[in-house]
Amino acid sequence: MRITGGLARGIPLILPKGDAVRPATDALRQAVFSSLAARVPAARFLDLFAGSGAYGLEALSRGASGGVWVEKNAPTAAFIHQNITAVCKSLGRDLRDLQVIAADAVTAQWGPAPDLIFIDPPYDLIHAVAPQIFARLTPWLAAVADPVIVFEMPGEVEFSPEGWTCVKRLGKGARQPTAGIFRATRTVL
Repeated sequence: MRITGGLARGIPLILPKGDAVRPATDALRQAVFSSLAARVPAARFLDLFAGSGAYGLEALSRGASGGVWVEKNAPTAAFIHQNITAVCKSLGRDLRDLQVIAADAVTAQWGPAPDLIFIDPPYDLIHAVAPQIFARLTPWLAAVADPVIVFEMPGEVEFSPEGWTCVKRLGKGARQPTAGIFRATRTVL
């Protein structure tokens, strides 16, 4: 697994051994960031259920100004720190404006409202956590001009959170990973 684009392209990401993390595939991340291209430079992001931190690291490589990773598993959060260090070294930037929070993504204090949110929960938890997270995000992001949420889920899952519209679905196949790109209903014409 590696960074697929931007200035840190090719930097390998380290992952914990075993099945504690199901990282987003390189191809799906490339598709997501191709769709978000103009929105990433100078954006702030939030990466929930961060795992390896790949979504946030990809955003950083492509010009995001900073962000927060939230990962409940403390040893996995330590791997995110190592990956951040490697990507920042490649980018020639310091770690300022970057934070890893080892906490439950549903209940954690996320910090300032970002422009981009990446949500990649364990697939078996999607139906339990997705409504809770979107319910928290809606009022929190009300002051953000045009927030975008990227929500990874299996292809067979359909999800229509109140106040949000899925403007694009990337990936295909009933049991394959897909990413829904959601925008607040108030911003969709």
